[in-house]
Amino acid sequence: PGEGQLTLMNRRAIYSADDIRGWLPWGALAPFLGIVLVVLPSIAATVVLHRLRLVGADDDPIGAGGLYAFLLLTFTLIGLVVLAWVRFVERRSFASIGLVRRDATKRFLRGLGVGLAMSSAIVAAIWLTGGARAEGFGRAFSTPVTLLHMGALLACFAFQGSVEEVIFRGWLFSAVALKLNVAIAAVVTSLVFTFLHFDPKVRPLFLVNTCLFSLFACSWALRAGDVWGVMAWHGAWNWLLGVGFETPISGLNLKMPALIVRLVPTGRDLLTGGAQGPEGSVFCTALLVAGTVLVLGRGGFYAMRKWSSG
Repeated sequence: PGEGQLTLMNRRAIYSADDIRGWLPWGALAPFLGIVLVVLPSIAATVVLHRLRLVGADDDPIGAGGLYAFLLLTFTLIGLVVLAWVRFVERRSFASIGLVRRDATKRFLRGLGVGLAMSSAIVAAIWLTGGARAEGFGRAFSTPVTLLHMGALLACFAFQGSVEEVIFRGWLFSAVALKLNVAIAAVVTSLVFTFLHFDPKVRPLFLVNTCLFSLFACSWALRAGDVWGVMAWHGAWNWLLGVGFETPISGLNLKMPALIVRLVPTGRDLLTGGAQGPEGSVFCTALLVAGTVLVLGRGGFYAMRKWSSG
């Protein structure tokens, strides 16, 4: 880019205003490129997992080994492809996609705590309103091997969530913001994120919540100026919903005894989320909307207006 264009881009940088020495995709092209950068490595990983018989005909992981392989292999390939694109095609720093070298550990641990608290809040709301009954407290502690699996899954989900955040709230969010503005970037990022989670069999509210999930994550990353916190939040959210209460994660059932308590749905799908689990619940909708408003606050909305007019 020319000097004037580079100055304008620097004003729109969400994370770091480091120079861009390569080719940054046009704003309209970036979302389609993002889909390609995610889908192609995912297909390659699925082929390998099928050959190793670690996933079934429906592409769902088979057993604990299949789940570990799915989370690690798929997201390793996706992450490497996106990071290679940033480094060798766009030729910009990893700091410019949110991997800023400041208080990384502190922010990651804080995000971990918030993720655990928010996922617990949804489950508590479902139980308190009669959407589910609690039974079998701490069943995981009766089988030490299960606890080892849960510890391994925490690392796997932290990795999976981190890769997704680097791709969507890191690379795609920042790339579109640099070319257009931050408000459009948040919407585009959330639509792409929702599209890649689309399944015609799921209830519409789950897709709405998936989009809200992304808008909340964009708001957090924007306000924080990095993706460390939201990386940990994403991983903690997925992990606790899956292992803590024996509830599905986006329709995926881990089939492990609950670490805290088993939550058995007894109410309407609107309350429980149905086959998609708490992420398809109206309580998830309310929590994500409230979280987005709280994270942005007055200062966050001011920052968004500033970036959008850059």
